[in-house]
Amino acid sequence: MSSERPAAVVVLAAGEGTRMKSKTPKVLHEISGRSLVGHVVTASRELDPEHLVVVVGHGREQVTAHLAAVDDRLRTAHQAEQKGTGNAVRVGLDELGGTVEGTVIVVCGDTPLLSGETLRALAATHTADSNAVTVLTAEVPDATGYGRIVRDPADGAVTGIVEHKDATEAQRGIREINSGVFAFDGRLLAEALGKLDTDNSQGEEYLTDVLSILRGAGHRVGASVAGDHREILGINNRVQLAEARRLLNQRLLERAMLAGVTVVDPASTLIDATVTYERDVIVHPGTQLLGTTHLSEDAEVGPNSRLKDTVVRAGARVDNTVADGAEVGEGATVGPYAYLRPGARLGTKAKVGTYVELKNATIGEGTKVPHLSYVGDATIGDHTNIGAASVFVNYDGVAKHHTTIGSHCRTGADNMFVAPVTVGDGVYTAAGSVITKDVPPGSLAVARGQQRNIEGWVARKRPGSAAAQAAQAAAPEAGDES
Repeated sequence: MSSERPAAVVVLAAGEGTRMKSKTPKVLHEISGRSLVGHVVTASRELDPEHLVVVVGHGREQVTAHLAAVDDRLRTAHQAEQKGTGNAVRVGLDELGGTVEGTVIVVCGDTPLLSGETLRALAATHTADSNAVTVLTAEVPDATGYGRIVRDPADGAVTGIVEHKDATEAQRGIREINSGVFAFDGRLLAEALGKLDTDNSQGEEYLTDVLSILRGAGHRVGASVAGDHREILGINNRVQLAEARRLLNQRLLERAMLAGVTVVDPASTLIDATVTYERDVIVHPGTQLLGTTHLSEDAEVGPNSRLKDTVVRAGARVDNTVADGAEVGEGATVGPYAYLRPGARLGTKAKVGTYVELKNATIGEGTKVPHLSYVGDATIGDHTNIGAASVFVNYDGVAKHHTTIGSHCRTGADNMFVAPVTVGDGVYTAAGSVITKDVPPGSLAVARGQQRNIEGWVARKRPGSAAAQAAQAAAPEAGDES
């Protein structure tokens, strides 16, 4: 283990978060594709700690299940009663055997803007300065309500953290504040935790008291200043949640633009932390890129599109589209006003046009579904054209069934394909057909009733109507039949 690699990271995520006014535990609220605690775990993993333990409490089962899905290597510890941050850290260390040799980083589970880079800087400062404790601090424009960092003017060591209500007028002028994130010497931390008491108004064990205990024992307490004070913002209510989402989205979009993505209007574009992309992508206004969406080189998305867990291959164009769990092939075009549901797969240069819905359907290379159609549970071959207003009738009320249409087919407008059915290669189908039987390759399928015209019907059955008058004007002799 390197000198800066922590022995453990302890994430404090046991609180209820009553100010969120929610049945969901605070740390499970999401921004930019991850839960609050998910962002913290991801940042913590960048340190490559030997151990990562999350202390849970309120909503234990729900939070634990979520964490198992986020990171199957972390461990959880249960704080049965919320007796303060000091007690929470002790619970976390007990999960690891009590005393941890090496650096222990303690972070809060509701700080989604905290970056791995800042945590690495904290660990590096802690090691370089040989501190017993290193506090992550930040200089803020307005420190009202925050604990102030008091330093020794001689060597810059931290001599104390003074809460706003207890600060003198001079101390209130200090803009450096406590973030609640710390690096500790693991052995000294365990010793100090054993000396905490609950002699305070809340009757809790405060982690910040460890600093005064260790400093009183002659150990050095230092600080690492975050480069951006907004990283340490904790989330306590929905207003702060929205602000954190805005800040994180801005950070993610800037990262994408610096990597070669053109974001036409960042103010109207949302992107999740889990989205990936290649250079020369263009993202138009009003677009949301969510989940594991990936945009390949020269892909163009938007305006007004929502893509979740969707892959857009090189040079493809997706316009005014909702897509979830879909794959758009190289050079393919989608939209406007298309809906790609899970399992939709478009081949190279395929086209899905206006008001088309796809679900669990594979569209071959160069194949077109241009207008007003539903394609569900289907496989369509290469270079086929599906006529307007086509419906793949895949559900019989009990089970879903599959339709297969071959390559180089031309299906007529207003067709229905009643699954299960197979249409062979090179088939034509007549407009208005309901295809219920397999069609051999190279055939023309016609499945519609014969047209019958009943002349003079309007004059006899709707006399005096506007239709009758129009018909008489167009063909006066039609009204003269005996």
